[in-house]
Amino acid sequence: MKIVRAISAGVLIWFLGVLSFSISFYVPVMENMEQQANLILFIAIVPIVWLGSSLYYGKGIYTHGLKTGITFFSIAAVLDALITVPLLVIPYGGSHYEFFTDIGFWLIGLEFVGTTVLYRYFKIKRTREFI
Repeated sequence: MKIVRAISAGVLIWFLGVLSFSISFYVPVMENMEQQANLILFIAIVPIVWLGSSLYYGKGIYTHGLKTGITFFSIAAVLDALITVPLLVIPYGGSHYEFFTDIGFWLIGLEFVGTTVLYRYFKIKRTREFI
């Protein structure tokens, strides 16, 4: 695994995810704005992780998608704990506990990993050493 490349892609994924979540509050479509933001993030995370995966899997990188997806999600979770929760959740009455025990967080994590696995499966050319 290319660690620096994985961290860079993971940070980009986290940043674009937080950006899409935050921007969704400025376009009121549903009455429950938090539910709307979670829905937007759930939809946006697939192309965002696909983009991050395409940046990570450069020429000659064959890391298993499960390992890469867990790495991306772990980076996002650490950044959420250090930045997102203190700046965007706690000021509005939330907490780290509420954030990390929310089922939506874990569903998005599953989506992170699944999208990365699918990217690797469909986009990375298979070779004998790869199988």
